[in-house]
Amino acid sequence: MSEVLIVYVTAADADEATRLGEAAVEARLAACANVVAPVHSIYRWKGAVHRDTEHLLLLKTTRERLDALVALVRSRHSYETPEIIAVAAVGGSEAYLRWVADETAPEETP
Repeated sequence: MSEVLIVYVTAADADEATRLGEAAVEARLAACANVVAPVHSIYRWKGAVHRDTEHLLLLKTTRERLDALVALVRSRHSYETPEIIAVAAVGGSEAYLRWVADETAPEETP
């Protein structure tokens, strides 16, 4: 079975996170997208500490689809350098992990 990954992406607002999640699922680059209520981010950017409210997008995908997913997010994201971090799902429901792999498999052409 394909290795399942969880991809973290922060977005400026719920609308942007939703648009990114929908695009990823529609393109079969993610099986599922969760938009998490506002998170309060503290980060250093261009020499200054910033505090912002963002929305966290969690995308479930496979290692095989990660590069294409990253490219999609980067091309549609409003940030100059968006947070896109993938971590391995090291365990869990076998049925769910199989579902993620099935839903992100490229569609076969006849």
